[in-house]
Amino acid sequence: MRHAIVIGNTDGIGLGLTGRLLADGWAVTGLSRRSAAVEHDRYVHIVADVTAPDYPAELARALTAAGRVDLCVYAAGVGELLDLDDLGAQTRAIEVNLLGVARTVEVVVPRLLAAGGGHLIGLSSLADTLITPDAPGYAASKAGMSSYLIGLGAVLRPRGVAVTVVRFGFVDTKMAKGQVKPMMIPAERAVDVLMRCVRRRPAVVAYPRRMAWLIAAAAPAVRVRARLAGR
Repeated sequence: MRHAIVIGNTDGIGLGLTGRLLADGWAVTGLSRRSAAVEHDRYVHIVADVTAPDYPAELARALTAAGRVDLCVYAAGVGELLDLDDLGAQTRAIEVNLLGVARTVEVVVPRLLAAGGGHLIGLSSLADTLITPDAPGYAASKAGMSSYLIGLGAVLRPRGVAVTVVRFGFVDTKMAKGQVKPMMIPAERAVDVLMRCVRRRPAVVAYPRRMAWLIAAAAPAVRVRARLAGR
């Protein structure tokens, strides 16, 4: 039986993906800061915070209990709009979105290599190409995540371990911040995209594609404005 670890599955995309994997016959272990509303004989849940000192040990124990793991999905993520009275929120975005995935890689990748294969998926964002004054910690953390996982994947794929970076735009979850949310997609459609990634194991997926093209075209101008504003 195929076994997946889903990190960050209390709600939103992670929760939807957990249900879809179970429906598809997978066994799933979920890790998140709170309990997940999932009851299934092929599901195990572990309460763990990716920023806590004991997170790597908790994750290692979960992997050992699961036995062979075929898939690990890092769906944990936070992001807040910039508030100069609470810069700690920007730091936390970097801790969860970037350092959390790096700590996960430390534990998971050696086991996938030892098993001779597997698949790691990280949920990034189309914001990874932007320099934005609205949520600089979020954009920076996603830029780091995408860069790290794409580079790592280039090394791991020839050794049988696939790494996929999924760059979503606005998804209708609590993570969607701001008054304007163009081309926002429902969480279920995001799960559809992830399930295709599970089957095909691409290196990078950007969705919605039209929004990815628009952001790619606008990114140079955004960087220029940011530099000019800093003078």
